[in-house]
Amino acid sequence: MARRLRVGVLGLGEAGSEIAKDLLQAGAEVVGYDPLPEKGVLGIWRTGSEAEAAEGVDLVLSVNWARVALEVVQRVAPVLRPGQVFADLNTASPGLKRTLAAAVAPTGALFADVALMSPVPGRGLKTPSLVSGPGAEAYARALVPLGARVEVVGEGPGEAATRKLLRSVFFKGMAAAVVEALEAARRLGLEGEIRANIAQSLKEADEGLVDRLVEGSLRHALRRHEEMLAAAELLRELGVEPRVAQAAAAQLRGLAALPLAE
Repeated sequence: MARRLRVGVLGLGEAGSEIAKDLLQAGAEVVGYDPLPEKGVLGIWRTGSEAEAAEGVDLVLSVNWARVALEVVQRVAPVLRPGQVFADLNTASPGLKRTLAAAVAPTGALFADVALMSPVPGRGLKTPSLVSGPGAEAYARALVPLGARVEVVGEGPGEAATRKLLRSVFFKGMAAAVVEALEAARRLGLEGEIRANIAQSLKEADEGLVDRLVEGSLRHALRRHEEMLAAAELLRELGVEPRVAQAAAAQLRGLAALPLAE
């Protein structure tokens, strides 16, 4: 009979608790730590420290915040041993992921840079993820049989983070643009109309949209720059800070110097 996978989950917030719960249901042994006593998952033994949760397990999952990720590694490093996998699931820069990997390396444990590619609530362990680093293959071998959706994208720490953050430039930028447009529309009593227009545009998007957006921006940069300046002026009149509109105008102004611009 195969030995159960032993997992230490560092951080039992929204994401960590759902992943921990699914690991339990999939048959893994799970221990966890969170500095807030009210956070936890029924059936998980809570330890008194990160180090206690990481000691002796097969896989350590750090699900905290990027701002404390290095502190967490430093606190658990004394108990990490060769053969363990330390996986950082926090959204962080590639540079920070490389720093974390360097801190783990002297212990002999294998570092895995994990990028969760969609919100965890409702998906838990099945949240699509990318993984890179020395521990990427071992991470996938451990969790895929339990139902995790994992794609190994490279041996270098930071490669998974890079892919997620590049995607975030688009998705979070689009979200910011939608929020800004709807706030202005709300002040004019046009929110329903503009919301429906945005939804229809997204519904009609196809594989050629990316090329059309790029080519159109290059070809009509000067005209679109002036259009976004006008949009920014409208937002100011409505009392809405045109952060996205101004950024778009600045980018288009830069593109206007390229050969294809009119």
